[in-house]
Amino acid sequence: MTDNPDAAKAALRTVMKDIRAAATKAARYGSGLQPEVAMNERLRASGLIQPENIVAVFIPIGSELDAVTVGGGLGAGLALPVMQGVGQPLIFRAWRPGEPLAKRQWGISEPLDTAPDVRPDVFLIPLLAVDHQGYRLGYGGGFYDRTLERLRGDGGPLTTIGLALEAQIREAVPRGPHDLPVDTILTPERLIQIAPGDSSYPPAQR
Repeated sequence: MTDNPDAAKAALRTVMKDIRAAATKAARYGSGLQPEVAMNERLRASGLIQPENIVAVFIPIGSELDAVTVGGGLGAGLALPVMQGVGQPLIFRAWRPGEPLAKRQWGISEPLDTAPDVRPDVFLIPLLAVDHQGYRLGYGGGFYDRTLERLRGDGGPLTTIGLALEAQIREAVPRGPHDLPVDTILTPERLIQIAPGDSSYPPAQR
């Protein structure tokens, strides 16, 4: 990895924003299922999400995939992230499609303060790029990494699924010492489960 991962991330971030926007547009206006519907069906077939789970989703911004469509309709409860401030982990509040949201920092839609706090055990995670070992490139805030590090410390179950289009999968993504990989990469075409320590393209698909 580069000696300056932050600079390498910033450079790749600029490139991947354009790549993701173009890939999302092509997927939206192509033939066949919308990408999120295909991903939902693949997730349903995988059995990774069960009715007893609480699934962390997110309201899409810009060219992000719609995690609510990807993770909805599977019988599990849903939760949305709430920001506590720069440098702080996220908290999550229970939410169902159609319930009111409030625009908060950076125009992000969050559940109302009256919604109960919950501890998700499955996370659908946004990304700009992801590599063959599950390391993702986000927007630079480190919110999910801090959150997942905190939750992994409590010993409870935790499954992390990065949502991507095929164009977002890279051979390698620059990473720093606090970056955490996702367990699984989900695209409209496949679901790839990352083997711990595997440096090759993970063959396990469901």
